[in-house]
Amino acid sequence: MNRQKLISAALSDGSCELVLKNAKVINVFTAEITEGDIAVSDGIIVGVGKYNGRKEIDIKGKYVAPGFINAHVHVESSMSMPEIYSMEELRQGTTTIITDPHEIANVGGMTAIAEILKAADRAAGNYYVMLPSCVPSTPFEHSGAELDARQLSYFKNDPHVLGLGEMMNSVGVLACDKEILEKLDVFSDMIIDGHDPLGTGNELNAYITAGIHTDHESISYDEAIEKLRAGLTVLVREGSASRNLDAIMKGVIKNNIDTTNLAFCTDDKHLADIRKNGTIRYCIKRSVELGLDPIKAVQIATINAARTYRLKNIGAIGCGYHADMVVLEDLESFNIIDVYKDGVSVRDIPEPEGMKYNSALLSPVNFAPLDKNAFDIPVKDSNAVIGIVDRQIVTQKLIYTREQLEKGIADGSVNKIAVVERHNATGFHGTGYISDYGKIHGAVASTVAHDSHNIVVTGDNDSDMLFACEQLRRIGGGYVIISDGKVIGELALPLGGLMSMKSADELIPELDNVISKAYTLGVNKNIDPFVTLSFMALPVIPELRITDSGVFDVTRFEFIK
Repeated sequence: MNRQKLISAALSDGSCELVLKNAKVINVFTAEITEGDIAVSDGIIVGVGKYNGRKEIDIKGKYVAPGFINAHVHVESSMSMPEIYSMEELRQGTTTIITDPHEIANVGGMTAIAEILKAADRAAGNYYVMLPSCVPSTPFEHSGAELDARQLSYFKNDPHVLGLGEMMNSVGVLACDKEILEKLDVFSDMIIDGHDPLGTGNELNAYITAGIHTDHESISYDEAIEKLRAGLTVLVREGSASRNLDAIMKGVIKNNIDTTNLAFCTDDKHLADIRKNGTIRYCIKRSVELGLDPIKAVQIATINAARTYRLKNIGAIGCGYHADMVVLEDLESFNIIDVYKDGVSVRDIPEPEGMKYNSALLSPVNFAPLDKNAFDIPVKDSNAVIGIVDRQIVTQKLIYTREQLEKGIADGSVNKIAVVERHNATGFHGTGYISDYGKIHGAVASTVAHDSHNIVVTGDNDSDMLFACEQLRRIGGGYVIISDGKVIGELALPLGGLMSMKSADELIPELDNVISKAYTLGVNKNIDPFVTLSFMALPVIPELRITDSGVFDVTRFEFIK
C-alpha cells in the first residue's frame, strides 16, 4: 500500500484512478443513504464527497452497495472449479466468499486443501477458506482421507484461511472427544463455524461454550432466535436444497429482531441456480420483498459478515475499504448495473484460464466389485425408511410395517437407496429404503454424497442401480440417470468426482439437461434431484441417513439394526 498516494488522493488532488460520480451510497455504518462521488485509488476507496479523477463515470443517482459476502459456501457443490465459481459470484455482486472445502478434502485430504488454496490465489474475487474440521464428518463412514489437528494447523497461517470450518460432530463436542477438543484449541484464536441442526437447550449452550461462533443450520425462526439469544451469529441459508430464508426472515421482521448478528449464505447451490437467481443478491431482494428495510438487508449481506469473520476493510463503502462495489438500479428489484472488484469493473476482468490441478484428484472412483445381490434387503416386520422433506435437507425417520413397505415399493413411493465406498475399494456398502424421492423407473446416482462423497444411488430395481455405479466409474465421477439398462443422462465431474473442468457456459446447459432428465424420469419436483440425494448420505443432520456402513439414526447416533 502506498499510504502517501492514498492520502493525497483523499485530499482531492485529482489523482484518483476512478471516480463514480453522483452516487447514492448505501452507508452500512449509519444505515442511511448519502449522496456523493466515490473516489478510488489503487483499488481502495479514499473518500465519498466531491471528487475528480482520471476516469470518471457518472452513474446518475444509482445506488452503490458494498460488494456482497457469501458467509458460508461449499464451492464444490456448484460443481465448478473455484476460479469459475468466483467469476460467477462476481457477476452476481458477490465479491467475497467464505468457503469450507470439506467436500474435496474428504476425497483428497491435504493435497486437496493445498490445491484449493492455490486456486484462491487465482480467483478474481476475495476467496477465503475455513479449514474443514470434520474429515470424515463422523466415524460411521469411510472417506478418502482423515485430517487431524496437526495436519490442519499446517495451513493455519495461510493468508486465505480465516479459521476452522463447520464443526459437524456436535455429539463429539458434547462428549469432550479428545481429538475434537484439540482442533478447537488449535483454532481458538480464530473464527470457528458451527453446525448444530435443531440444537437447543443446555446442549446448545454447551456446544457454543466449546468455542463456536456461527451456525447456518437453522430451518425455522424459533431455532434461529434461540441461537441468536445464545450468542451465535446465524447465517441465514438459501441454497438449492435448503431454503430457510423465508421462515427465518419472516420471524425476524415480525418481531423486529436486531439483525446485527445475521449474515446470508448459500451453503450448497448449483451453478445453474446461481446464474438464474444469484446468491446473496437473491437473499437481499427476497428479504426486502418480505418486508425488511433495504438498508438492513444490505448490512446483513455485507458489513455483518465482514465483522463476523474479522475481515478488515471489506464490507462497506468507506475510506480505506477495498473498492468492492455493486451499482444497483434501485432498492426494490436490486438489478445489478455493474460490479467492481478493487475498483475494476467485472466487465474488464478476464475469464479464468490455464487452471491446473494435481492429477491425484482426477482418479476418484475406485469401488470393489458389486455382485447382483449387493443391494438385497430383507423385508422385516418393522422397517426404517428415510423420509424426504420437500425443500429441506432434514429427513424423517419413518417406520413402515411389512405391508406398508411392500405397498410403497409396489406403487413407487418407496425406492431402495445405497451408498458404496468409492475411494479405496474397501467393499463397504450400505442399503436401505427412501420415500418420496419420486416414482422413477430406473436409477439416479452420484459421486457427490456429503460429506465423504462415496457413491449414492437410488432406484426401483437393482439392475439399474448396479449399472449406474459402473457408469460413474466409466465417466470418472459425476451424475448419472439409468433406465432399463440405458444411460438417460449424465454429467461428468472428474475433479474429485465433484467438479467439472469446463467453463460455466459449457457446464450450466449440461447441468440443466441432466436435472431435466431426472424430472422426466419421475423425480419429485419439489426437490433438487441430485442435491437432495447427496444429503441423504450425511449422518449429522436429523433424522435418518445412510452411509456405506448402513442406515444411520442421527438422533440416537447409532445404526439401524
